[in-house]
Formats: sequence, structure tokens, C-alpha cells
Amino acid sequence: MPQLPFSRWLPEYKTPGTIRADLLAGLTGAVVVLPQGIAFAMLAGMPPQYGLYAAMVPCLIAALFGSSRLMVTGPANAISLTTMALMAPLATPESAEYVGLVLTLSFLIGLIQITLGFGGVGKWVEKVPHSVIVGFTVGAAILIMNSQIGTVTGFAIPRGISPHETLHELYLALMQNPWHPAVLGLVIATILIIIVWRPLNRWFPGMLVAVIIGSLIALYIESLYPELAPFKRVSSIPGAFPAISFPQLEMNTLNQLFGPTLIMALLASTEAMAIARAIALKTKDTFNANQEFIGQGLANIAGSFFSAYPASGSFNRTGVNLSAGAKTPLSAISAALFLMVILAFVGPLAKYLPYPVIGALLLVVAWNLIDPKEIRKEFRHGAKEWLPMVITFIGTITISLEWAILAGIFTSLLSHHLFKAKTHPK
Repeated sequence: MPQLPFSRWLPEYKTPGTIRADLLAGLTGAVVVLPQGIAFAMLAGMPPQYGLYAAMVPCLIAALFGSSRLMVTGPANAISLTTMALMAPLATPESAEYVGLVLTLSFLIGLIQITLGFGGVGKWVEKVPHSVIVGFTVGAAILIMNSQIGTVTGFAIPRGISPHETLHELYLALMQNPWHPAVLGLVIATILIIIVWRPLNRWFPGMLVAVIIGSLIALYIESLYPELAPFKRVSSIPGAFPAISFPQLEMNTLNQLFGPTLIMALLASTEAMAIARAIALKTKDTFNANQEFIGQGLANIAGSFFSAYPASGSFNRTGVNLSAGAKTPLSAISAALFLMVILAFVGPLAKYLPYPVIGALLLVVAWNLIDPKEIRKEFRHGAKEWLPMVITFIGTITISLEWAILAGIFTSLLSHHLFKAKTHPK
């Protein structure tokens, strides 16, 4: 039987304020994932509600059975884009056939991840150099910022393109269209609220305050300047509870999904492990890669029975969780439960949540993930450390995440070998 790592943190709830901090962080995470989940589902070629379903059961199961204290599992940018790329040739996106294949993909990915966990493959993941994790973290922060450029500027910039392509699209948009000062003003106001509120975070998360006040500011701007186009807001939210679903395990389906399963299992596992290790290093926490494989595998298997497409660690939501003051996995568990409650009882209020406010939150999250102290430390250790960090960073923002990490590991091995050869000549 898998362990229940969550039980390790039960004694911490005797510390005053821990449960409150986790519940408030969970509430913040549930609010933030509303627009994100819908957007990610559309990137994956799934109906909008499936992005929210992927933020429920997988998030809860991974928090209970995974090793990471603060990582939040659910829909993610890279996973969503890759799902669409691999599955669109097999069926029409958003069709019943497509949905069935994608949910089966979740189940098969989970099986591979559990096998890797019980097979002890995690010990190799734990050997990934610290410099590679630092480079990946900075690169992921840039990707988060990149994904929000269109949202925080008000221009229709395609999602999922590289940072240099985004800058090119932004340049063209600025040349051809009037800029949107109201959108930029709302973004700046939201960021300032978070900064000003920072000393009070221990009492109430500044991000949640920013969501509420930012939404009110948006309403005020619209009433003051009715001639301006209204802010883009979260669309109507579908049903609160995921429908029961079953994987399609016919031989023909398994043959179709053999290649996509291997690729997605590699990507989902690489992303989750890198995020979990990065957060563990940042918070000086312990990390067990085998246990995390098991947690991620159980999350995807369980999710496949509750309408969740493939899930992995989410840098966006993990960053929000960390910034909101979370202490234990209860924050991720409560985020999943709060999301269900929000959709069930206050779903109609989501229409007041402007995308620029959420975009501003994610810019702050990305900025907080960059640790200048760790970067300077790698440079002080010489080329054998900063070179893998730089290679991983460049790879993260230019190629797929798994290849970026592999390139960083290879560079680390090569640079250490060369450094050893120079210091110990024959």
C-alpha cells in the first residue's frame, strides 16, 4: 500500500495559524484556477469544464499521496498544449471520441508513473543537479510571464508561442492597434495592492484581496468610462462536480495511444518532479521522488474516472500557493474542495472576475519564483554550475521542458568531467 505522506504533517496543525493559512491559500488558489482551468482546457482541445475538473480530484489525490508539501497538481500549460498536439490527429477536438481518448490517456499515464515510482526510478530524478533546477525555475517564471502578455496588455496575442514570438506579436499589435491604458492600469493597480498588502499577508492573503479589489476597480472604471470596451472576464462556469468517466481499454485504443502515452508520461513526470524539487529547495523541505511518482500516478488514474484530462505539477498554482502563505498539503486539498464549492454556489459571480486581474497575479507569482540569491550562488561556483543553469534556462524558454532538463543534465555531466580533467591532469 502507498504511504500517506500527508500524515507526516498532522502534528503541524497544533501550531496556531497553520490551518488558517492553508485554508486561505487554498481559497486563493481556487479563485485563481477558475480562468486558468478554462483556458488550459481550450488549449488541450477539451470542453471548458474539463480544465476545472482536472483541478479537483487530481489535485486532492496528489496532495495526499505525493511527497511535495506545497506543489499543486492540475491542468498545466505545457501538458495542455502537448495533449492537443498529440491527440488532434486521432479525433476532432472537443468531440465525444476525443474526450474519451484523452481521459484514457490520463489513466495510462498514471499507470506508467506508478510503475516508475514503485520501480525506484525516482532515485535518478533526485540526482538532477541543483543548477539545472535553478535554471528550470527561472525559465518557467519567464514562460508564465510570457503566457500573460496578451492578458495584461489587452491585445489578442496567441497563447503557447515562444517568448520571442510573443514579443514580435506584441510589436505588431502596438503598431497596428491602439493600446489599452485601462487594462494596463488595472494590472498595475492589482500588483500595487499585492505589494502594499504584503505586511498583512499573515492575516489575509494579499492575492485574494487583490482579486476582490481589482474586480471592484474594473467595475468602477467601466462605469466611469462607458465608452471603453469592457474588460474581458471569465465566461460562464459549467457544472460544479465532475461526471463519472471510464477509460476505454480496448486493444485498438491502446494501440492508438501507445506513442502519446510515452511522450505525455515523460513530460508530465519531468515537469512535476522539476517543480517539486524546485519548491523543496526553495522552502528547504525534504523530497522523495519515488513517492511523488506514486502520488502523480494515483492522481492521473483517479482523475481519469472523474473527467480529468492529464494533470501534472502546475508552476502557476504552486507559485500562488507559496505566495499565499501555504504551510502544508492541506492548502492543495482545500483548493480542490473550495473550487467545487465556488462552482456550486457562487459560480455566477465569476463573471465579475477580469482576466487582467488574474494576469497581474500570475506576473507577481512568476517574479517571486526567481531567486537572485540562488542564481548568484551558481555563478560563484564557476562554469561547471552556471553553464548547466544557463543551458537549462535557455532550453526551457525555447524547446520542450523535458529536453531542456535533459540538455541541462548532459551539460552538467560534461562540465564536471571537463573541470575534473583540468584540475587533475594526467
